[in-house]
Amino acid sequence: MFEEQKKQILDAALEIKANRLISLSGGNVSMRVGENRYLVTPSGMRYETMTPADICLIDENCNVVEGTRKPSSDSSALIYMFRHMPHINAIIHTHQPWATAAGFAVDELPEFQVTIIDACRNPVKVAPFTPSSAIGMGILATEYAGDSLAVILKHHGVVAFGADMEEALYSAVYLEESAKTFVLTKAMGVEIPPLDPELVRLEKQGWETYGQ
Repeated sequence: MFEEQKKQILDAALEIKANRLISLSGGNVSMRVGENRYLVTPSGMRYETMTPADICLIDENCNVVEGTRKPSSDSSALIYMFRHMPHINAIIHTHQPWATAAGFAVDELPEFQVTIIDACRNPVKVAPFTPSSAIGMGILATEYAGDSLAVILKHHGVVAFGADMEEALYSAVYLEESAKTFVLTKAMGVEIPPLDPELVRLEKQGWETYGQ
């Protein structure tokens, strides 16, 4: 069941690994696939070893509906986000270092570069720390999301999301690219000048027609 969606999850998991947003078995990838049904990567498995059969289908109470693996320990937080953010259908959680580092310097990563403007849609807020495997991660991510497609989790990593898996993936990867630029610029002691809001609007408009 949901073989195409499981493939999308595996492809996204390998992509975030290739982009060094996670190491070993860190993070997770999940997708809404119906009313109160969600696909999520299994707990503690390295992505290179996963097959579609390893992806867990769970219900709103984190019970496994299909599959033999233990679902991600963050499942309760992910389900909270899906239930309270009806416009999203995919979530990628990472421990990406540059965005996490930026989260110690600011409470909000501004729209200062094309990648964060294009893929995250709005400034990315920094949420307070909550322990891994706690529903609080989902509660705070929902609270701090605003109109952006990502939230930085202080001392932890990032939650990126979107209407589909591609949107969530672009948000996670391009946020890291922008965060790296931000941290390096700060390390040089350079102040980043704010962009004219009209130019930001035009950049977002251009992204709407990007691609095939």
